[in-house]
Amino acid sequence: MARNLDLFVVLAIMVLDIVAGILGIEAEVAQNKVQHLKQWIFECRDPSYQAFKLGLAAVVLLCLAHAATNLLGGCIFIRSKEELDQASSNKQMAAASLVMLWLMLGIAFILLISGINANSKSRMHCGISNRRQLSIGGILCFIHGLFAVSYYVSAAAVLREERKHHLEGQENKPNPQTVPSPA
Repeated sequence: MARNLDLFVVLAIMVLDIVAGILGIEAEVAQNKVQHLKQWIFECRDPSYQAFKLGLAAVVLLCLAHAATNLLGGCIFIRSKEELDQASSNKQMAAASLVMLWLMLGIAFILLISGINANSKSRMHCGISNRRQLSIGGILCFIHGLFAVSYYVSAAAVLREERKHHLEGQENKPNPQTVPSPA
């Protein structure tokens, strides 16, 4: 039963991240359809409401995938170099994946929000060209999905290992003799 639940969680996380990535790329396509004038590195263009909506949906799905991964995967962390050296390979993988997961979230979130912000104004936006922010943010959503799955699978393996060690520790403890109560 737990394996089926793990499979469902992994698939749900991947679907959320894939859809977020596709929406980010589609937002870039919608943004490129609006009128713009480019002079060297400067660009003037009208905002795209469609790009705004798609980018916002991508951010929401990215955040949902990240929250689901962290809530359902548990909290696996390593406090010191000594603990890192003594940790199992699953725990080391979970910790490394968690760091990369947060890094991908931060970069993708900033890029998507920046692209959304550029499309939220009701007037023409002029400035240094900031094209491809939405599509790069969308691509990073795919990478976020890979690290999310890696983290969830590693964290689930660590939790299984800890339960197994805990149960083995319980079996190895001697049973204390019960003292008869005075009648």
